[in-house]
Amino acid sequence: MLDNKDELKDRIAAKKHQLQAKLKELSADGREEARNSRDKLKAKLDELEGNLKDGWDKMSDGVAAKLNKWLDESD
Repeated sequence: MLDNKDELKDRIAAKKHQLQAKLKELSADGREEARNSRDKLKAKLDELEGNLKDGWDKMSDGVAAKLNKWLDESD
């Protein structure tokens, strides 16, 4: 059975993959609106990487809360 950290990790991986696919799609679009959306997506992915800088094994409850918030805000 999955524990909370494994479930969070799976949810993060799925959302990250979705955002990366959208980022790749927007990269082919030269319109200003697409560039703005691309910049926002890149910032969201950078925020995720910053939260995971210590890795999953050293994740504190505070980081887990930030990641859950990140997931909620990414929808």
